[in-house]
Amino acid sequence: MVIGLNHRTAPVAVRERFWISENRRSKALSRLILAEGVEEILVLATCNRSEFLVWANDASLAANSVLRFLSADYGLKLGEWRHFYRLLDDAALIHIFRVASGLDSWVVGEPQIVAQMKAAWQLAQDAGSTGRFLDAVMQKALTLSKRAHSETEIGNGAVSVPTAAVELARQALGTLPDKNVLVLGAGKMSELSAHYLASQGTKSICVVNRTYEHALELAASLGGTVARFEDRFQKMSGADLIISSATCPYTILNAKDAGLIMKQRPSRPLVIVDIAMPRNIDPAVRDIPGIFLYYLDNLEKVVQHSSGKREAAAIVGRRLVEEEASGFRCRLLAERIVPTIVALRSRLDEICRQELESFKEECGPFSKDEDALLSDVTGRITRKISGSLARELPVNSRTFQKRVSKRGRQLQSSACSNSKRLKRRLPAPIPISLRRPVDALPSKASPGDSFRVSHAFCF
Repeated sequence: MVIGLNHRTAPVAVRERFWISENRRSKALSRLILAEGVEEILVLATCNRSEFLVWANDASLAANSVLRFLSADYGLKLGEWRHFYRLLDDAALIHIFRVASGLDSWVVGEPQIVAQMKAAWQLAQDAGSTGRFLDAVMQKALTLSKRAHSETEIGNGAVSVPTAAVELARQALGTLPDKNVLVLGAGKMSELSAHYLASQGTKSICVVNRTYEHALELAASLGGTVARFEDRFQKMSGADLIISSATCPYTILNAKDAGLIMKQRPSRPLVIVDIAMPRNIDPAVRDIPGIFLYYLDNLEKVVQHSSGKREAAAIVGRRLVEEEASGFRCRLLAERIVPTIVALRSRLDEICRQELESFKEECGPFSKDEDALLSDVTGRITRKISGSLARELPVNSRTFQKRVSKRGRQLQSSACSNSKRLKRRLPAPIPISLRRPVDALPSKASPGDSFRVSHAFCF
């Protein structure tokens, strides 16, 4: 199951509310792996999405556990649930595979998502929140990502978030080589932005970061200059372009400070491109005359302008993903019932051995050849029974899962009734109608839009 929101279902103001910072992800995983219904879990948080990848023994219980977490830690309200999607089984696998291949990104084929998924997987492994099922899903997703990029042209000329930010700045300023650029932050996005600026001939690049040593390292690799974080306003007053991607729990620039900066440069416009998550620049800065402020959602036009060939390749990539997802899910389900088949085979062997010994006592004695023949026949019977079950159980997996889920809920209810500490449970999900297919999702969410989900929830 996948529960989350992304750039298609939520604007940047909503995405930043539910963005899970790196230092909080391990704690979130440690809590959720102990929650009702959750067997394995992984958290993927990027500038364009926050998602929970879950292997669940009860989808409703697991989904409600995620909801309780979001409500308690991030203040999720009922009206905000419309921005989230919940995908199950094949739909969840297809989504995960598309994300890993860059097919679900607003930059089709963008390269950063693979590294972000690997990092999320590694963090979950370190936290002990993944096992053989999610590990298998992630391994398959990364393998499919390689295939999609090697067998299609989705990665050809792909525009990353940093390069899109620089292209947007070029459209706003005209030329960049003669402009003074200030880069806020020294992380991966800032580094990519700064190096792309340098490759375009920009000579005056200053790096500002809260950790001065990191700023020094990035500036040295660029041949640029560096300034301390507390001197950022002085540097802003002399900049033509600011690229901001700092990891900061508060806004770096508010409207009051922006107004003071512009008084020092009344005739010069200032372009600010904020690609941080959460945002570094207060939205009220847009109201200051002379400042042109852009966020992640403003990069969409830049991306669409260069996505023609990659969109055509994406059709081939989506077909590849969908073909692989169905067969892979069957293998996952088969893997899940392997311990049951092994236990059943062992029990069948034991029953056959007991019955054979009883038969020999009643009808024997038999010669060695006859003993061997009887043993061979009973062995064939147990092998055929277990083999037949191993083939047919995954085929009838939906009925099998419903029975397991029902039995699991009965056991869970019994355990809860005897527990000293009862967990509050939210109502089960209710079905909703689907207005449009997943490939027709709008580029921006608006009230009343209904997105492809398997179920909606009520509190």
